[in-house]
Amino acid sequence: MSDANATTPRVFIARHGETEWTISGQCTGNAEIPLTENGKKQSQGTGKMLVGAGKLIDPALLAHVFCSPRNRAVDTLDLLLGEDTKARLEADGKITITEDITEWDYGKYEGLTPGQIKERRKEQGKGKWNIWVEGCEDGENPDQVKERLDRLIGEIQKIQEPFVNGGTAPDVMVVAHGHILRAFVKRWLKYPMDFEFTMMMEPGAIGILSYAHHNIEEPAILVGMAFPDAA
Repeated sequence: MSDANATTPRVFIARHGETEWTISGQCTGNAEIPLTENGKKQSQGTGKMLVGAGKLIDPALLAHVFCSPRNRAVDTLDLLLGEDTKARLEADGKITITEDITEWDYGKYEGLTPGQIKERRKEQGKGKWNIWVEGCEDGENPDQVKERLDRLIGEIQKIQEPFVNGGTAPDVMVVAHGHILRAFVKRWLKYPMDFEFTMMMEPGAIGILSYAHHNIEEPAILVGMAFPDAA
């Protein structure tokens, strides 16, 4: 028996395109760092390849889109969907810009690289930094991040629960940032924030989550899926 099929709701997670701080490795939370030209091409290229009628992300099957309010995420959403599709979804009330999926608030670590954070903590007599355990100095701690992510996941599951056993699959898309999306995946799988689970997601990339056995209580990562013959 297949764990997932065309009628199992999916959650598409989309990371915003490249910024200058993506390249330099600086922590980018609340700072409004724009997409680079390459970042715009990444998001637009992903949209052309994966978004559209009959494609992986079919706007006709999107029940809702949740997006971070940071400009780099909103611009990525524009590039992924295209002007006409976004306008239709907005007219139908299917796009929500929400702080619940904004990037982790890095506090005093904003704009610093991991190496600079290491040196700062060494000067302060602190040990190795683990954001999943202690959070950020004057920023968010893991419990605060967990609270807002769990709230968003609850909203998504309310949308999708009526359809896990059949019917038109109400897909959801979440457009956000690298670190918060990794946290989102952990909470989707019901893992604690400090659970050691290594994930990678390139700028402009798309990931897919769903449910095993058509069960809202079995959220899962959709590791791979087949595509129909286009001929």
